[in-house]
Amino acid sequence: MDLLVVTIVSLALVPLAIFFGGSLASLVLGLIFVLFFPGYTLVAALFPKRDDLDGVQRLALSFGLSIAVVPLIGLVLNYTPWGIGLYSVLVSVLVFIIAAAGVAWYRRRRLSPEQRFEPQFRLRLSEFWGRQNLWDRVLIGLLVVVIIGAIGTLVYVAQPPKVEERFTEFYILGPEGKTENYPDVLVLGEEARVVIGIVNREQEITDYNVEILINGQRVREVGAITLAHEEKREQEVSFAPIEVGEKQRVEFKLYRGSDSEASHVLDLWIDVVDSR
Repeated sequence: MDLLVVTIVSLALVPLAIFFGGSLASLVLGLIFVLFFPGYTLVAALFPKRDDLDGVQRLALSFGLSIAVVPLIGLVLNYTPWGIGLYSVLVSVLVFIIAAAGVAWYRRRRLSPEQRFEPQFRLRLSEFWGRQNLWDRVLIGLLVVVIIGAIGTLVYVAQPPKVEERFTEFYILGPEGKTENYPDVLVLGEEARVVIGIVNREQEITDYNVEILINGQRVREVGAITLAHEEKREQEVSFAPIEVGEKQRVEFKLYRGSDSEASHVLDLWIDVVDSR
């Protein structure tokens, strides 16, 4: 019965969390979904017998394994075409819950009714606390602290950025638009190509200029680039070394508006060899 309830509630929470978006209601629903259900179904699948674990151990493992499983799901998603996003994480966690609940149901059905674990909800809190020994009480206290800490961390991370925060994102990608295959060895006179990216988070329309320097000498200027708030620009740029030498520093300096000081400086290091 408990596995059926968890599965039905999970199926209902996913569309509700998506519907409410980034609201407080979505956060509360997400905490229930993420912090307990994955671990509960996994514990039920691993320990289907009544005598495998006591109630406190099952509760502690349910929260602990949930906190461990969800980041692992995110790690796996990071290497898939779907990546880490709201929909992909929710659907993946839901699939995990359903799969673990299915395994738990199958393993329980192979046991006699006397052996199966079935949760009991009739015990009063005072009776429950009185039946625990010292170590179980310590474990319950630690569990409460961990849960409160996890909830506090998630609430803090989920808070939207303050409106007054103003900043610009500046990054460099390889010629294919990925964080790889950056130029590192060039022949004198050969042009290197990279992609520069700028994201405006300044809360207003902002002008940008980019200077490219090699060993302190300016070899290229890119601009002016005008971006609205939240607008992003990725642009391929090229530069050519002017002398032979190892470990030459290529600087990409980003200037906002008429600022005389660069707001961001990114570096690449290249070796330049003679063409002969």
